[in-house]
Amino acid sequence: MKPILTAAAIAAAGFGLVGAAGVAPRAQAALGAAQAPQHVDDFQLTDQTRTAQRLYYYGYAPAIVLMTESNSGAVSPAAAAQLEKLAAAYKAKGVLFFMLNSNLSDSREATAAWAARQGGATPVLMDEQQLVGESLGVQREGEVFVLDPKTWTVAYRGPVAGPSPYAAQAIEAVLAGKPAPVGRVELTAGQAIAFPERARTAEFAKISYARDVAPILQDKCVSCHIAGGIGPFAMTSYEVVKGFSPMIRETIRTRRMPPYFADPHIGAFKNDQGLSPEQTKTLVHWIEAGSPRGAGADPLLANAGKTAPEWPEALGKPDVVVELPAFKVPASGLIDYQNPLVDNPFKQDTWLRAIAIKPGDRRVLHHVVSNTVPGGEASPSSIPGGSVGSYTPGAQPQIIADGAGAPVPAGGKLHFQMHYTTMGAETTDRTQVGFYVLKAPPQYIKRSVVIGDFALYIPAGAQAHKEVAYLTFPADAYLYTLYPHAHYRGSHVELKQVTPDGRQTMLLSLPRYDFNWQRDYDPVKPILVKAGTKLVATWVYDNSIHNAANPDPKRNVTWGEQTPDEMMYFRLNYRWADETTGHVRNDLQARLQESGLIGGLDANLDGVIEPDELRGPMGAAIKARFAELDKDHDGTLDAAELRAAMPRRMARTKNETPDL
Repeated sequence: MKPILTAAAIAAAGFGLVGAAGVAPRAQAALGAAQAPQHVDDFQLTDQTRTAQRLYYYGYAPAIVLMTESNSGAVSPAAAAQLEKLAAAYKAKGVLFFMLNSNLSDSREATAAWAARQGGATPVLMDEQQLVGESLGVQREGEVFVLDPKTWTVAYRGPVAGPSPYAAQAIEAVLAGKPAPVGRVELTAGQAIAFPERARTAEFAKISYARDVAPILQDKCVSCHIAGGIGPFAMTSYEVVKGFSPMIRETIRTRRMPPYFADPHIGAFKNDQGLSPEQTKTLVHWIEAGSPRGAGADPLLANAGKTAPEWPEALGKPDVVVELPAFKVPASGLIDYQNPLVDNPFKQDTWLRAIAIKPGDRRVLHHVVSNTVPGGEASPSSIPGGSVGSYTPGAQPQIIADGAGAPVPAGGKLHFQMHYTTMGAETTDRTQVGFYVLKAPPQYIKRSVVIGDFALYIPAGAQAHKEVAYLTFPADAYLYTLYPHAHYRGSHVELKQVTPDGRQTMLLSLPRYDFNWQRDYDPVKPILVKAGTKLVATWVYDNSIHNAANPDPKRNVTWGEQTPDEMMYFRLNYRWADETTGHVRNDLQARLQESGLIGGLDANLDGVIEPDELRGPMGAAIKARFAELDKDHDGTLDAAELRAAMPRRMARTKNETPDL
């Protein structure tokens, strides 16, 4: 058994920098006074590194410590230094430490710079809407909350240290399953954190359901929460919403709903379904005030009797519908991919403006990918083939950018790869594909390519394993769609562009990736990518036992198509700046895809492969031949040398247009 830190040992470790001046005399007189423990509700905040941190995920920790900070505060640097000492002392015991920034004047970028100056490793949670600070009752910088994850209550609240090492004593008490000797020490020193909404608390009961709340729900939620929709209940009245209001508050605070996960500070996207900060605060404050009905007619009553439309309301009925063969999905087991071929319904070269895939049973349909297959006869078509639609959980219809179209050469077959998973009961899937056709050829060709790492290797138990891959664009292009995909271990993903001069720009960040809600992110304006630019995808995987969705945390995971395996995958839809429907540039497409050979292995982005970058089964196979392949004996493999290692993979890549 590990020894418990005594009060003398704690003091000797130096937990006394913040002195008694930070403790109000009236609070000292009341030390140890009994009071009911404060409950802490779940929340998710993004830290200064753009990573999502959800409180209840860390329920496995024996204790959790939060400390408030303010970038401009005089107390925060010394308090942060004390917190780092405390974190080092309790690291072996698994206690977790975070800082909380609820200061509205502190941006995430400024907080990242502040944290770097402190030299510590403690994540700083950005409470940009102040909902967490409000519920905790935060008053000042340097205030520590010692949380007991067994009960999700506050065991101690006060300075990190003082005339006695209160925080450390509270941690020891939580570890021992006992009440903290001192539960509350009131702070008077340090910068006060302003919470403007606190002055309006009495007004929250006056938030109008009819005028303020219902319109938000109608705009952001009802498209899924309608009879026959993907949501678990239909928002058809005030009474329904009030009954589910605790759940609504929890899903908003943990950012599980609405299911849109792009970082609002990075990029602007057409299909943004997220709540604005004001909408978020309106809903949460209304629920916290008891979800009052108030006056006015109920706008949600209009949804009673309505059902989800058969096809996307914004698109209407497709011009052409293809029925895919029915497939009986067994109750259990691992199902081989199904690969039905259907006749191409288009007898002439066709351009699509949108594609919608309607699952027969979304409970079992994991994904659909597709491509065109030329006929046996020599095709007279001059347009390229490619994807004719894809589906993943939570996917929306694919709408091609204005001025462009998805090409479908005449004749031949359409191939659909169907991935099914079981749900404990037998069912039959009958998926349909709806095609929306352009009346005339567009100016531009919608292209697709995938950034991927087929050599990915995620060690067993790894909680934050990172994989990096990229493509190098050989010519100018405009990005239409950004689409990340992984399986159940994917937890965080980003895409950035690195120009030839080394300048980096973040294009998309999902602080938390959710396998159950995968969707395209379409920039409001196509993003120009200049020739020579690398588009770099970074995935973080959680292969630990703490990931509730992890199929097997004891397994070293490699690339694989089945759900228990994993993928490092990022699809891009785009057009070449120098390509039109009358001037096809298949040569540029081939060069771009070939760049992924190096980009899938080159973790440090230097354009060559070093031995220590080769991991997993594929990496091991190349490493075994490294000396043989390194023709110029410079200790690295360039694209030509690497190409010799995998000629079959390269030949296949040139003819693939993967499109999850």
